[in-house]
Amino acid sequence: MTTPIYQSSTFHNEVGSTDEVLYTRYGNNPNQVEIGARLAALEGAEAGIFVGSGMAATALAHLAVLQRGDHLLATQWIYGGTATLFSEEFARLGIDVTYADPSVDGAWEAARRDNTRALFVETPTNPLARVLDLEPLARLCRAHDMRLLVDSTFASPINAQPLAHGADVVIHSATKYLNGHSDVIAGGVASSAEIVERIRTLQKSWGPALDPHAAWLVERGMKTLSVRMARHNENALTLALWASEHPRVNAVHYPGLENHPDHALASRVLGGFGGIVGIEVAGGAAAAERVLRRLEIAVHAPSLGGVETLVSEPRLTSHAGMTVEERLAQGIPDGFIRVSVGIEDADDIVADFKRALADD
Repeated sequence: MTTPIYQSSTFHNEVGSTDEVLYTRYGNNPNQVEIGARLAALEGAEAGIFVGSGMAATALAHLAVLQRGDHLLATQWIYGGTATLFSEEFARLGIDVTYADPSVDGAWEAARRDNTRALFVETPTNPLARVLDLEPLARLCRAHDMRLLVDSTFASPINAQPLAHGADVVIHSATKYLNGHSDVIAGGVASSAEIVERIRTLQKSWGPALDPHAAWLVERGMKTLSVRMARHNENALTLALWASEHPRVNAVHYPGLENHPDHALASRVLGGFGGIVGIEVAGGAAAAERVLRRLEIAVHAPSLGGVETLVSEPRLTSHAGMTVEERLAQGIPDGFIRVSVGIEDADDIVADFKRALADD
């Protein structure tokens, strides 16, 4: 009932055989193959592959469709580590990157060049949970021979399937919801068999193969993905609704709320609103720190997507590389707390925040 752990770097093969050489660095260890097939099934893709981290997945997915001299068009609503990869490492490899503001009409077309070969977005975004409509982007890409790559980490395959909306490649930090237990670093990509095979070839050279035991842990997590996501969705909506009425909260960012700018779109394209809630505490950074220190169930830690509730401040984590003004321009003021809502009892989670936000 449970796949054995093939904790082996290499495998016996017959002398003179022309069969595929099994070698864990090549990504064809049975544990690696099993979870790749599971991800492909979840995303409705021809093939899937896992590598050593979400950043490795992002890097190799792009290198599979881009080469020196190409132009990449990316969203401004982007994870800081991905922005560093694009602006520093891709520039060093001769791949130019332009960032467009998804909220501006015509921004994508205006930023496109004749040598634009790919378009990259994250949806929902970090930490405001903005939701992008992929179908117009897919039409733009098809019209100009571009690939559409989507980081769908915050949604998971339960809440969204980007390939069904026209994307060519879907990327996950499997560290988050796919694994779901805060004990693995991994990344996954689902796409056509051709692109996945190209990623596998790149993996052989760049070396970010996933350890067999880590792959086994990811498989364990994926078995409960649907039930965990249902609880994440339910608990996050409960917390968001409660927080939106609290006098010490300036704003709540959650696509399940009717006042979220993308609520109508999210209701149409997502199977659930996700487990991430952004809470702006009145009083700025000092007030947010007071809340964080008083929480007893929620744990102050980076990352997200585990069964436990985690809290962090984007100003000190994902958006630490930005100035105050740059963060404000993106809608992330001091006092912003990102909550990765876990699967604990919803009443307990709300009670924890009620206590932390109290006057006494």
